Amino acid sequence: MRIGLLGGAFNPPHDGHLKLARLALDHLNLHELRFVPTALSPHKPDPGGPGAEARLRLLTEALEGFDPRCRVESVELDRGGASYTVDTLETLAQREPGNNWVLIMGSDQLPGLPSWRHPERIFELASAAVALRPGHPFLVPDLPGLESVAIWGGGPGEMVALPATELDLASTDLRERLQAAPQEDPGGLPPQVLGTIRSENLYR
Repeated sequence: MRIGLLGGAFNPPHDGHLKLARLALDHLNLHELRFVPTALSPHKPDPGGPGAEARLRLLTEALEGFDPRCRVESVELDRGGASYTVDTLETLAQREPGNNWVLIMGSDQLPGLPSWRHPERIFELASAAVALRPGHPFLVPDLPGLESVAIWGGGPGEMVALPATELDLASTDLRERLQAAPQEDPGGLPPQVLGTIRSENLYR
């Protein structure tokens, strides 16, 4: 099976995440796309906000009625601690041998890839599909076993470009708007997610 993995804190999940998933589903001929919420990002300081249980609930709600090929993969929350992509891929590859994995990410993540834990092993296990983000060109990092391709063939080590999402949304900005004006719609949130944030007084 061809399976996309879209990781992140999803703090909160927003329309940009869904648009990125839609691009991946439409352009990569995926059988399935899994949203992988982090327990704790090793690359960013803890931004605060609701805990893992609330983030998981918001993400599950964001996917309601979206696309039946999408679901939440809780492997990083189940493991706890810092969430490293290489550990997640090792777990998934052992649990589900024979699948073709592709990491879905924005082009703003490319410069940091060489600093990820064991990046060479990551691209022995998976490939990557990269959506363009404003100010961040598609520049393939110089990593062993990683090469740019026009069309994802399913094998590991390939990096393919996706179109831009055309939605310049960031969870950081949304958190700030929610804190500054809790009763206002900050824009960019699925209605069911905004409803839960308000009913549970999250991001106050």
